[in-house]
Amino acid sequence: MRIRITSRLLVWALTQLLLTTGTNLANTVDIVHDGFGASDGITVWGGGEHGSDVAAGVYTLNKTGDTGSGSLWRNGPISGFCVELNQAAPAETHTYSVGMPDDMTISYTGETLGTVRANYLRELYGRYYDSSWALSGATTRQNREAAAFATAVWEILYDGAPGTSGPWDVTADGTAGLGGFLAANVDAETANRWLQSLTGAGPKADLRVFTNCSAQNFLVAVPEPTTALVLGLGGLGALLRRRRIQP
Repeated sequence: MRIRITSRLLVWALTQLLLTTGTNLANTVDIVHDGFGASDGITVWGGGEHGSDVAAGVYTLNKTGDTGSGSLWRNGPISGFCVELNQAAPAETHTYSVGMPDDMTISYTGETLGTVRANYLRELYGRYYDSSWALSGATTRQNREAAAFATAVWEILYDGAPGTSGPWDVTADGTAGLGGFLAANVDAETANRWLQSLTGAGPKADLRVFTNCSAQNFLVAVPEPTTALVLGLGGLGALLRRRRIQP
């Protein structure tokens, strides 16, 4: 089988190799908010909002440029979820840093998310995210599910890990010390069922956060590499190793 290695594949492979060898790169994407996939209006308390009506669901981000690991996403639409309730989505192109959820500073509370809650986000995404939510023409059911998913994300961010003050419940403001969160006008039964099924050890998605100090931050999934990408990375690594051992 012949694998056609394009310049984008080589860029992706080189980026991964440099990241794994500790080379410092600026990791950014240039994005603008470009509408919604499946979503619904709900009411929230938490994250700096007090009974505010917000759009909960899939945000469509249009990417036009990148540096470093930002090249993991092709230019064009990227689907993500809001992780910063007290900021507006960018109406014009902003440069965002690309980082790991574990290291994210949670807006309003100022705390670092940490690995435990980051893994719950990864598991929530790995178990329950539905890629059909990103498509246009969402049904009522898809809008309701995507809004419940976004609500579950905010519950993990603002109400801590389970056991802090009992099971997760998006209708109860249970952890005032972490900022607290609750929602109304949402499918709370579905959000709570998803949350309460998480163990921290289930299937996990590969997630990143896009952060900018003057615009809303987003949780996004890393696209799965194709076989060609993987082979391209392996071949590039082998080539570099051969060059290093030449006298």
